[in-house]
Amino acid sequence: MHTQLHTLFQAKAWANRQLFALLEQELDRLSADTRTAALRMLNHVWLVEQIFQANLQQLPHGFDALNTPDTPTLAELQARQQASDDWYRVYLETLDGTALTQAVDFRFVDGKPGRMQRSQMLLHLITHGSYHRGMVGRMLAEADIRPPKDSLTIFLHQTA
Repeated sequence: MHTQLHTLFQAKAWANRQLFALLEQELDRLSADTRTAALRMLNHVWLVEQIFQANLQQLPHGFDALNTPDTPTLAELQARQQASDDWYRVYLETLDGTALTQAVDFRFVDGKPGRMQRSQMLLHLITHGSYHRGMVGRMLAEADIRPPKDSLTIFLHQTA
């Protein structure tokens, strides 16, 4: 499981880099509403990663919503996401199989208690990020911009 998580988080970082690179080139082709929606969607992904980063460290996350009131610029968001991807890469290097199966108690944003194994939290972030990158990809496609191919098989093929 540990090796697979490393691979999945490497693929997630690769997919994020691809999407942000495309957005750097094509953001102006999106309508103002779609541009804001895409940035807010990606900001939500980043914020959820921050919440789980705190949960994994058994620290309070300090968030009371699943997005921030402000919408960051693409450059700000790209830097935040790169830092988050880097944090998770380093974090995974510190874990062993025993830590992955350890259950962690935490508080959801709504204040209700939660309990998940570390591996479940990490897998949640993989599926959550993929889902929302796909939503942004759909926004791009609707604007006649071909979204990057965001799949594990392509990542493995390109990085083999």
